[in-house]
Formats: sequence, C-alpha cells, structure tokens
Amino acid sequence: MSLAPVLTHIDNDLPKATARLMELLRIPSISTDPAYKANCDTAADWLVADLLSIGFKAAKHPTPGHPMVIAHSGGEGLHVMFYGHYDVQPVDPLNLWDHDPFDPQLQDTPKGRVIRARGSSDDKGQLMTFIEACRAWKAVHGNLPANISLFFEGEEESGSPSLVPFMQENAQELTADIALICDTGLYDENTPAIITQLRGLLGEEITITGPNKDLHSGMYGGLAINPIRVLTRIIAALHDDTGRVTVPGFYDDVPELSDDLAAAWDALGFDEKAFLAEVGLSEPAGEKSRRPLEMIWSQPTCEVNGIWGGYTGDGFKTVLPAKAHAKISFRLVGQQDPHKIRDSFRKLVQDMLPPDCTVSFSGHGASPASQMTTTHPAFDQARTALSDEWPNPAAFVGSGGSIPIAGHFKEILNMDTMLIGFAKDDDAIHSPNEKYDLSSFHKGIRSWARILDAISK
Repeated sequence: MSLAPVLTHIDNDLPKATARLMELLRIPSISTDPAYKANCDTAADWLVADLLSIGFKAAKHPTPGHPMVIAHSGGEGLHVMFYGHYDVQPVDPLNLWDHDPFDPQLQDTPKGRVIRARGSSDDKGQLMTFIEACRAWKAVHGNLPANISLFFEGEEESGSPSLVPFMQENAQELTADIALICDTGLYDENTPAIITQLRGLLGEEITITGPNKDLHSGMYGGLAINPIRVLTRIIAALHDDTGRVTVPGFYDDVPELSDDLAAAWDALGFDEKAFLAEVGLSEPAGEKSRRPLEMIWSQPTCEVNGIWGGYTGDGFKTVLPAKAHAKISFRLVGQQDPHKIRDSFRKLVQDMLPPDCTVSFSGHGASPASQMTTTHPAFDQARTALSDEWPNPAAFVGSGGSIPIAGHFKEILNMDTMLIGFAKDDDAIHSPNEKYDLSSFHKGIRSWARILDAISK
C-alpha cells in the first residue's frame, strides 16, 4: 500500500479532522469530579461511534469508575495496541481562561494557529492524531497496513484506579506485539522524540489538625498551636539548602546517569535559560551539581502542589485555623519504591508533629519509574519515519512526566512500549488556556501514518 496518497488525504482532510477534534473537546470529561461522570460516559460513547464509522469493532466497557473503550481492526501483520485517554484535568481557576474551556477556539498567535480548549493537547488532540491517521489509511486503501487495536481510558487524570484490575481481567484482549502511547511531547518544535524513560509518581495529601475549632487569633494567638505554622515548617524541611530531598532513604535506589546517556543528552544542546524564560523564570532551582536535563529526566523530586488552611477569601479574617492541608507529589526514578518512600515520608511528618497536633494522610497513586527497551525493530523504524516528517532527526530522550500505563503494559501484558507525542512545552496542559498547535496536530497525523507504514513492512 502506497503512503503518498495517504499523506495527501491527510493534508486535504485537515479542516474536517480539526472539526472532529473540536466536537470531542466540547465534552467536559473531567474524570476527578463526580459531577462530570455522565460527560465521561458521553466521551466514551463519542469515541465508540467514531471508531465504528471507520470500520473498527469498538465497544465501551464499564468499570467501577469511568468506562474503557477497546477497538480492533483485525487483519494481518504486526499487532499494534494504541493507548490514549479521553478524560481531562479540571479547569480551575476558571477566571484565568480567556473563554469557556469547553468551547474550543481556533486562534492565531505569534507562533502560529492553535486549538484552545481543555484537553486539546492532553490528551484528546494527541489521541485523535492516531485515529485520523487510521481514518486516512482506510479512506485511501480500504484497510490498514497493520493489525491495530485501540485502548482508551477515562481515569488517567484521576489516578487510574480501575486500570490495573481491568488490564488483568482483559489481558488476552489487550495483548499485542507492541504498545504505542501518544501522551508525551516533542523535544523541541522541530525535533520529534521517542521517550525511553519516564519518572514514577507518588501523591500524598496531608491534613494537620490542632484545636478542635477555628480560634480568634487575638484571644488564642501565641498560646495555641497554629496548624499552618506546623505544616509550613514540615514542608520547609523536605529539602536541604542544596535542593536535595531530605526524606530518609529517598536516594537509596537512584542510579547515576551513565556516561553514554550523559553524552547523548549533552549533544541535544538543551538551553535551560530559554526553557525557563518561556514561563517567566531565569535560573535553575534544583541541585547545582546536576545537568538541567538530569533535573527533569533522571533525578527524583518532591514538590508541593497545593497548600491551604484558615481564611482565604476576600478581605481579612483574624482566624487561627483548626486544620491545614497540603498536596505533595514525588517524581521517582530508577528503582525507587513508591510504597517505601510513602512510609518514610509519613514517618518524617509524624516525627515532626508537636504536642496537640495530629496528622491524617490520603494517598494518590503510587507508580514506579519506567525504562523502555529499545531493541524492538519498531523503535528504529519509527525513528526513521519521524525523521522523514520533521525538520530534525528524531531523538531518543527521557521525560520528567509519569505515565504509569507504560509500566503496566510491561508488567501485566509483557509488551514493549513506544511513547511518541506531539505536544509542546508551552501547551499549558494542566493550566488555564491549554492549547495544541494546529501544526502539531497536522504533523502528528502525518507522523503516525508514516510510522504505521514503516512498522508494517
């Protein structure tokens, strides 16, 4: 089957492909908020209907949470399993959006035309690049160049509580020769990337409780313990003056970067000043002895993602709060055990509590880091295919993000995984005004068409 007419079809069909993406983006499929449960169901139905329309055998599968979508093309050749997620992050703070997050807009910017909406980059736009590549192959040739299956999740942005049991129960249907994931990004705007390692993720929410009710800070201040002061002291103690995490045993299973990998990363010419300048910063804040790419690809982190307590509304209220809260996440590397680190972190917090204070914990996910094996022939085939589409050759790179499904594919289904994505660092994927470059969407579709052609030969 010839690739050239498929690429031409993709180019000509881009307005319709964009319209289909906009339709999916209008569905507010926020998985973490129970108020949007019906919308998540609607998004799954939309995907099933779209896949059926291009000849896939597709079905929605219920879970204790949001449904999974599985589809199969059948056919001969390499069996490929493509994964994406249709759920999206919450949109707060809503007042920082320029328009309704679920009213997608095409906007002209100094860097080109973009699709602006929640989920446009993470992950609906990326998910649709693969579907549109399949649509183009079917439109031109009547069939696909490989045996393709698709697996779409609806809980990725809320910790994937149903994922592992579902994969275990449906292992036979989900197993293929290789898995593909499109939930990552380009190395830079002209250089595509194949991710070879991902950091793991551990989330903890802590609540410090002191008095049995909020107190008047004039009547009780100075005598009564303030949970916010206790919490901030604990948070400040999580790093030393060099930026290293102080949780006992935190670095026990962290490997040093190999000389070969260090040389390969140095050759990428990463400009940390320009990277930080995009978000209004100027200086790396991590350990001074580490390369900037080490800080975001191969070193673990501890970050405070949210902190609150007392009165936070307009005006002023002189309250001494009964409770203080924080959300803290750890990005993990190497062989770090998230459960071991959770236990160590909780003990550190408990040991720092003064009299009259208690703490409660709520865990949010615990996934280890993933290292991809690149010996499968599809890796070099995909690298060549990507290099044919983009100005610069594709690079094997690390990622600071966490995509637990990659590890689950290996552990549960014994499948190697290729992670290829077309997002950009400035897409604001978990922030207001999320966007996806129209050029990334277009070239992403073309890239998958090229990859499917290459790995099928």
